[in-house]
Amino acid sequence: MNRRRKFASGEFSATDLVDRKGATTVSVCLPARNEEATVGTIVQVVRAELMDKLGLVDELIVMDDHSTDRTAAVAEAAGATVVACSDVLAHLGNQPGKGEALWKSLYASTGDIVVWCDSDVASFGPHFISGLLGPLLADDSIGYCKGFYHRPVGADQRGGGRTTELVARPLIALLFPELGDIAQPLAGEYAGRRELLERLPFVQGYGVEMGLLIDVWRLAGYDAIAQVDLGIRIHRNRPLHELSRQAIEVMQVALHRADRTLVNTAITLRRPGFADSEITMQERPPLIEVSS
Repeated sequence: MNRRRKFASGEFSATDLVDRKGATTVSVCLPARNEEATVGTIVQVVRAELMDKLGLVDELIVMDDHSTDRTAAVAEAAGATVVACSDVLAHLGNQPGKGEALWKSLYASTGDIVVWCDSDVASFGPHFISGLLGPLLADDSIGYCKGFYHRPVGADQRGGGRTTELVARPLIALLFPELGDIAQPLAGEYAGRRELLERLPFVQGYGVEMGLLIDVWRLAGYDAIAQVDLGIRIHRNRPLHELSRQAIEVMQVALHRADRTLVNTAITLRRPGFADSEITMQERPPLIEVSS
């Protein structure tokens, strides 16, 4: 079996990619919910280094997922176009959720290539964007590029990748071994061609990355996926008790993709000392099936 293509972000300088880009348009979309502490810096870097200076990025959208802090104001002041999730396809309903924000950002954006990055990254640099773009601009057969990185272990990063190592990776090994060499299946940094992305359903919650990875593989094939090393990624880690819901959502998606009869898509999470939590797996249809 061929190994999936892996690249180093340093293989693709932003300056060189401008020449490769040609008439291709690029949108960078940042899903954000209560990320006022970090979103402004990310926007400033993309705006100054990749838009104003080089023209590599054509559109920069912060998709505000029902924030209650100053995320929207900070992002707008830094130079992003801020779009409220509740204003996009409102006739189809509104609810918080990362996958919902990604799906609506795909609709709200216009680029031929869409790059998504999480808004809580404290170690962000322009190589996050140029690295993800590189394989797509260098090889027309690649439709989807997934980032991977090193998470340093320290006082603020303890237990990084817990949901990946304890849930996502074992499920992939059991159910989708063809995807076993994906270094960070739940990474929030990835990019794809619009013509492919608009043919995919989007799970509304935290299981969205797992769903997209499986669906891209099934729709476009093994060789359409590339990976790029983004170096070091430092971000906010959630306390362990907050990961139960996230883990269930990832499990629901993987089991549902493997066999719809394997999992109940509506469950109640019960834990001693915590309030019951209702978890329902819902997904949005491919955008090519949606009318505005």
